[in-house]
Amino acid sequence: MALLTRDPVRALEAPIVHRLANGATIVAQQMPVEAVNLSVWFRVGSRMEADAINGMAHFLEHMVFKGTEQLALGEFERRIEERGAVTNAATSQDYTHFYITTAPQDFATLAPLQMEVVLHPRIPDRDFESERLVVLEEIRRAEDNPRRRTYYRAMETTFDYLPYRRPVLGPATVIESLVPQQMRDFHQYWYQPDRLTAVVVGNLPVDEMIATVTQALDATAPHTKPDGADPRPIADTSLGLPLGDPEPVFTEVVRREWIDDRLEQARLVMTWRVPGLVDLSQTYALDVLAAILGHGRTSRLVKDLREERRWVSSIAVSNLSHWLQGVFYISVHLPSENLVQVEAAIVDHIRALQETPIQATEINRVKTQVANRFVFGNETPRDRANLYGYYQTLLQDLAPALAYPEHIRQLTAADLQQAAQRYLSPTAYGVVVMQPSVEVKAIP
Repeated sequence: MALLTRDPVRALEAPIVHRLANGATIVAQQMPVEAVNLSVWFRVGSRMEADAINGMAHFLEHMVFKGTEQLALGEFERRIEERGAVTNAATSQDYTHFYITTAPQDFATLAPLQMEVVLHPRIPDRDFESERLVVLEEIRRAEDNPRRRTYYRAMETTFDYLPYRRPVLGPATVIESLVPQQMRDFHQYWYQPDRLTAVVVGNLPVDEMIATVTQALDATAPHTKPDGADPRPIADTSLGLPLGDPEPVFTEVVRREWIDDRLEQARLVMTWRVPGLVDLSQTYALDVLAAILGHGRTSRLVKDLREERRWVSSIAVSNLSHWLQGVFYISVHLPSENLVQVEAAIVDHIRALQETPIQATEINRVKTQVANRFVFGNETPRDRANLYGYYQTLLQDLAPALAYPEHIRQLTAADLQQAAQRYLSPTAYGVVVMQPSVEVKAIP
């Protein structure tokens, strides 16, 4: 794939994409770093779960490491560690992925072990019960974390019905009620080749990496899908299955307020429903607007509210791109007495984006920051594998990942103003206020 580039920002080189007859996809790229990362992605996350099993995908991520018929409990980790390799996993609303990073000379030995554990976990009853306690403790820690607690409440406020409103970990009451057979059925249904992307990046010939992964997949072919009840009451449209439509933009301010005595300082979160990855072309301008408002000391909100007026201790802005629908997310830590004036000031900044075109000097500075941050954040095998796995898993297309810096550079002042006008209303948004113990003041 040939991509137009301009200095100083360069596009990424295209990897090789190899599709197997069983529906699995392998993405491979040689990189002159003495390591190899294998990331195994499945297009299944918490949004596929019914409320009755919310948290199953994450719980399963834990149970994958509890052994197979071929590998006893702890054997996978022992063989990884004795070669100095590392392994980990993560679950989101839209995907689950597992990875190992190893020396090139150990890749052919360890790759089959990675495939074995993800495709054939035993999920034994005894280990299920012990790991349930670990997951419940993780839920408790998350609920004790002010940042996570605030985020959960913000998502519940932002979404009325889409599963993005639920925590990936699930509620403790659901985790306490799950049984091992439910998890075995869930794994057997979802962990299939047509939902699998294996990404391998490192210092080996591409043909060799593809051959190793192909052989590992052939040797550890997944089980067939189970008969009987369908465990996927919520699923994605990439397989022709209904998830629903994105929720409409807010038509008014939707406000939720809490007293949280575990906080030392108040929290203010403002959110807007914006396009997700299924409408990818609409996300680029929002990425740049997030940077203009809240990335770095020279960004508008940081400079105004933290550096100059000193009304807040921290402020951050993100454009969160879930698969079906995204969230434009402004998060503030501040004294309770400043809540009203800070929210009003943020609204003024949003209105300014709609009414006044951004100057070329500011646009060029921020576009360079966004594009460079993207490129510099993909310099290691693991970083590159994460990038490719994310796009290939959710979009079945790597072109947007490779061309991201170019898409950012092509944005104009008119593009940014139109995005602000279309998606970032100063009079309709979600807002979450959390403060230690004083009464929350509403905007008149």
